[in-house]
Amino acid sequence: MTAQPPEKMDGGNIYRGRKVALLTQHGKERVIAPVPEASLRCRVLHVTGYDTDRLGTFTREVPRAGTQLEAARTKARIGMELSGLSIGLASEGSFGLDPFTGMLPWNVEMLVFGIEVVGCASGGKTNFSHRLTASWEEAKQFACGAGFPEHWLVIRPEGEAHPQIRKGIASWDELEKAFHWACGLATNGCAFLETDMRAHANPTRMEMIALAARDLAQKLRAPGFYATERLAGLPCEACGAPTRETRAEVYRCPRCEHQLIVERNEAKTASAARCDYCNP
Repeated sequence: MTAQPPEKMDGGNIYRGRKVALLTQHGKERVIAPVPEASLRCRVLHVTGYDTDRLGTFTREVPRAGTQLEAARTKARIGMELSGLSIGLASEGSFGLDPFTGMLPWNVEMLVFGIEVVGCASGGKTNFSHRLTASWEEAKQFACGAGFPEHWLVIRPEGEAHPQIRKGIASWDELEKAFHWACGLATNGCAFLETDMRAHANPTRMEMIALAARDLAQKLRAPGFYATERLAGLPCEACGAPTRETRAEVYRCPRCEHQLIVERNEAKTASAARCDYCNP
């Protein structure tokens, strides 16, 4: 059965006018808040007053306790406690290698709403990377490849485990000074450069968080009824053959197993670069 996306079938909206606490210190409210506010007509209140780095840092000074989902739930609870609101909203990201080849960088973003409903987005669109080098030319090449200075960088002397660190590097002058500082302190004469994966320092990550917010809003408009499967076969723009690109999504109710097949509307064809026949 082919149908319209379930976001058009939200029925009664129990969140209209409700206040929702969003705890973040890294600017995530810019991409998260507009989505549920437009979709659910709720009011997202930015909550501050708690250092979320205490729950874990991407630069490893503070290890994250528990899973990604548990960390997001903890943030949501703290936001609720600080604001006195009954609904909390929180985000947590993770980075590693892709689940398919184990070779490419991969970003997973989770948003928790009210402790129970989880929105998620993941993919290889990330600049997550690092480089150990004693060469300023190599450091500049790494920075350019990482999208610097729009995407900020982090530098340590010697290697990824060194306790001294400079974060939030956002200009070429600042980067050069930090590079020579790190090389001067290192016993191996090298600086360890890595991408700054905090949300406010990484526009590419912000895009993934926004996708997770859209996924969350969709699930809240049709509770329990959301995409569980993606169907490949979007036709090639050049030859018309089916590709491995997604042509539709299967929405399924976990209770009664009712399902809808929703055709994707944003693209009618796939790029020939994605076609196994045109580009084997």
